[in-house]
Amino acid sequence: MDKLVRKAKQGDPDAFTELMQSQMQNMYKTARSILYNDEDAADAISETILACWEKMWQLKEESYFRTWMTRILINICKDMLRKQRNLSLVEEIPDIPSYDVKYANAEWKEALDSLSEKYRLVLMLYYVEGFKTGEISQILSMPESTVRSRLARGRQQLAKEFA
Repeated sequence: MDKLVRKAKQGDPDAFTELMQSQMQNMYKTARSILYNDEDAADAISETILACWEKMWQLKEESYFRTWMTRILINICKDMLRKQRNLSLVEEIPDIPSYDVKYANAEWKEALDSLSEKYRLVLMLYYVEGFKTGEISQILSMPESTVRSRLARGRQQLAKEFA
């Protein structure tokens, strides 16, 4: 497995695909135990694969790949749970009729789903979770300027899509 990790770190997409395939069952079991839902588990696994591909260069020791990947998956699952809790809290506000809230949530979800993963995650952390750009930078281990750029580009994509 260390050989596959080394090749994947060098940017070999075939090695990365093979590596992810070898970890798929482990990722599914972990995600399913946290999220209790096949669809959410599949989303978490997809986001984990993307995050691993984008951050593969950050892995310092090849032998710790599985631990590193699992930590990313767990963090993504926790973010999904937090988002679900926040959405259900919004639905419980008595001042707003429930059908309006459900419609608004469906509209927001549709809007986010139209974006690529890298913009969707940043927008979700910023608008849904309420994190500041500096906090998102730490969570995603990327420069704050990148977070701000992705927020701006994500907003532009949303404006094009729904204008």
